[in-house]
Amino acid sequence: MGHLTHDEFFSKLTELFDYRKNQDHGTINLVQKRHTNPLTDLNPATPLPVLIRATNAKGKDRRKEKVKLSTIVEPADLEAFYGRYADVCKKGMGALKPRDRTKRKKQSRKKKGPSTTAGGPGVGAGGTSMMAIP
Repeated sequence: MGHLTHDEFFSKLTELFDYRKNQDHGTINLVQKRHTNPLTDLNPATPLPVLIRATNAKGKDRRKEKVKLSTIVEPADLEAFYGRYADVCKKGMGALKPRDRTKRKKQSRKKKGPSTTAGGPGVGAGGTSMMAIP
C-alpha cells in the first residue's frame, strides 16, 4: 500500500476515529518518524520529510480488519499539516473515556497500609481535629 495524500489521510483518519467512537473499546496507534533512505547520509544538510502512520492496532488474529494509513509530509508543509492533524486528533479523542484507575489506587493504598499521624485519632493531613463531644 502506498502513501496517501494529506487530504486522503485526514479523511480516513477521521473515519477511523469515528469507527472507534461507536465501539466499546479499541486502540488507535499514531506514529511519527523521520523518513530516511538507508543509502543517504545519516547527517543530512537539509531537513528530512516526516512519515506519519495510523493503525487501529488489530493483532495477527484479526489482520483482515486492520487499517493502516500513512503519509509523508515535506518539511515545508509541516506547520500546516500539524495544525490540521491536531484538530483531527482532538475531535477524535473527544469521545474517549478516562481510564478507570480505582483498582490501581486500591492496590497502592494496600501497599502503604493505613496512614498514621502524630496528632492522634481524627487528625487529617492538615493537622486539624474534629471530634464529637458527648
